[in-house]
Amino acid sequence: MTSCLKLEVQVEDQTPHKWCISLSEEEFKRLLSQGNPTVHKVFGEGSLFSPLLFGKFFDPSDAFPLWDFESDSLLSNLRNSGKSSVDWFQTNQAYVLKAELPGIGKTNNIPIHVEKGKIVEIFGQLKLLQRESQKKDWRSCNWWEYGYVRRLELPEYADCRRIETYLSNDVVLEIRIPRKPLHIDTSADGVGKKSE
Repeated sequence: MTSCLKLEVQVEDQTPHKWCISLSEEEFKRLLSQGNPTVHKVFGEGSLFSPLLFGKFFDPSDAFPLWDFESDSLLSNLRNSGKSSVDWFQTNQAYVLKAELPGIGKTNNIPIHVEKGKIVEIFGQLKLLQRESQKKDWRSCNWWEYGYVRRLELPEYADCRRIETYLSNDVVLEIRIPRKPLHIDTSADGVGKKSE
């Protein structure tokens, strides 16, 4: 039996200094070398949060224009080896992202925010901060030691106010971003022009 939980999407996040420290390739290698199984599940090959998801190192806290690329071509190597459970596509009605989130699901909150109507952020904490002050936001320090993130640029015609997100069976995240309808301007000065 499939369980499906609708997740809330925050439209604005008021944390101005989040993700201010970039994850470098060397830091990422050091993180994986620690041998923590949860870290390997969350950041491992084929994961939505892996800096290597798109074929070369790319800091997941930098916004990526996901829907500018076809998932079949960008993830072909990972799919051929059976190592990716991430997919995205677009229809006439919506942009869709589906990703398996092993090691995250049920026990963790998965916040999803839309920043300035242009970027969708998926993130969460792996463990509570123990060395840092509780007043300091974990996302403004070495965030990869405490949590995970993937930031994605929204396409031009995305309707960020109507985003729907779901978590199925505690492991499969689905994000549906409706497309803004295109209207044909038939007025005398705009004959046949498309507009939002």
